[in-house]
Amino acid sequence: MTTMEYHNPVLLKETVDGLDIKPDGVYVDVTFGGGGHSREIMSRLGPNGKLFAFDQDEDAQANVIQDDRFTLIPENFRFLKRYLRFYGIKEVDGVLGDFGVSSHQFDVAERGFSTRFDAELDMRMNQKSAVSAYNVVNEYEEQQLKKMFFEYGELKNAGALANTIVNARRDNNIKSTEQLKQVLSRFLPAHKSNKILAQIYQAIRIEVNQEIDVLKEFLEQTLEVLKPGGRLSVISYHSLEDRLVKRFIRNGMFEGEPERDMFGNFEVPLKAVGKLIVPTEEEIEVNNRARSAKLRIAEKL
Repeated sequence: MTTMEYHNPVLLKETVDGLDIKPDGVYVDVTFGGGGHSREIMSRLGPNGKLFAFDQDEDAQANVIQDDRFTLIPENFRFLKRYLRFYGIKEVDGVLGDFGVSSHQFDVAERGFSTRFDAELDMRMNQKSAVSAYNVVNEYEEQQLKKMFFEYGELKNAGALANTIVNARRDNNIKSTEQLKQVLSRFLPAHKSNKILAQIYQAIRIEVNQEIDVLKEFLEQTLEVLKPGGRLSVISYHSLEDRLVKRFIRNGMFEGEPERDMFGNFEVPLKAVGKLIVPTEEEIEVNNRARSAKLRIAEKL
């Protein structure tokens, strides 16, 4: 399987350009996947440059880059600082993140990420993780499900969805994606079923993988590991993530506003570099999954 079949990297050149690569710098790609972004970074590094990549998905191990300058860390990037320290790295010149699910994870039916296939309810990015989509759908209380669909799926009828699942599972556990679709069929009108299903799946997937918590923990750690002048280059795929990234770049916080001094000024840890970057029509034609991608670049002050 080639890298491109595994995952066609989105905004490849723009994301790596955003890192402003120094040939002897130390960089981190926290979402290795098929290795597309990593290979582009490696192509710009000199003999003394280094790249560390993170990926908790065992399937990504097949794409490891055979190069002494490269290290793949098979862990969740929420442990960014811990594992860099383990390798003796305290500061880096740039960090890249391409969030969302890889094409490979969508295309392997049994992983349960895709609305196209019937599969067991799974959706774990780390296949050793204790909580799967099955646990969420069958064990969460109605209120938890409602909150999940509302916050992570941005679904206005979150309460009705949660109630329907809880009533259905009283008879039998909901084991597969197809059963889940049948249970929720009245909320899936033909002309909008794909969009609504995608929101339902997104909500469950974010919950299973704790994606919002992981993103926050990761962003906070980038401030500790980036050198002054170091770059952060991140792609997000839905408004929840993008809002967090945008706010964090703007004022170093996820909620509220930073404290101002007596002159009304406040210090922020990052500054945005350029404007928001989105894929061209041509890229979206070649790679449909790029359509919702948003790239933001920042520099540590």
